[in-house]
Amino acid sequence: MKPNRKNEILTTLTRQGKVDVDRLAAEFSVTPQTIRRDLNTLVDAGLIARTYGGAKLVASTGASTYEARRMKNLSAKAAIAQAAATIVPDGASVALNIGTTTEQVARALMRHKDLTVISNNTNIIQIMRPAQLRSLIAIGGEVRPEDGAIVGGDAVAALANYKVDFAIIGTSALDPEGAALDFDVREVLVARAILENARQTILVADVSKFDVQAPNRICTLDALDTVVLNAAPPPEFCAAVKAAGTTLIIAEDPS
Repeated sequence: MKPNRKNEILTTLTRQGKVDVDRLAAEFSVTPQTIRRDLNTLVDAGLIARTYGGAKLVASTGASTYEARRMKNLSAKAAIAQAAATIVPDGASVALNIGTTTEQVARALMRHKDLTVISNNTNIIQIMRPAQLRSLIAIGGEVRPEDGAIVGGDAVAALANYKVDFAIIGTSALDPEGAALDFDVREVLVARAILENARQTILVADVSKFDVQAPNRICTLDALDTVVLNAAPPPEFCAAVKAAGTTLIIAEDPS
């Protein structure tokens, strides 16, 4: 597979702390204008800040591991997010859970109008603040310092007060047989509550999640109306999607 230029730029930024447009253009054998477009995409994703002639990493408010996950497969996550956002009409109510892909969904929803957005993800709350929303609701509960997730019994109880049009959740891992999985049972309980209190349910994930193993099941495919991936999943997952009657959308990364 051809290396993704934006991911390589992020790798360089992680190693060096800053980059120069002209040097990147020479390294990748592209024009400075192309590099500037790449940098602008990363700025829009909230990952970097532009400097004179280049860019630098933004200061992270979460743990370095979460920041690293935020940077991984960024273009794929953006494509997934755009596909998921097209399902949601203006004026709808949407609940989003913690995750770097759901953060990209939040960014893709920024041009929607009159949404009601509910989340246990403090990063999403910050992302959505400038949007033209009807309402923005942060679910109360214990904040997990490493990634800004609001988890625990209080968060689960708070979600029972709502019934949203769309639940859009991410996941830490995908089982080829058709399960969404996570490492923290507290987050699993919140994700389940988000799904249970929604009319339509959408899972967003890049296919690298099939290479991850996690012990706690969020749900199986029969709890999901739609799954949005960035590439074709394993054949057994496709069979499970068909058996569950779930819609599978492949949002290929255009870069």
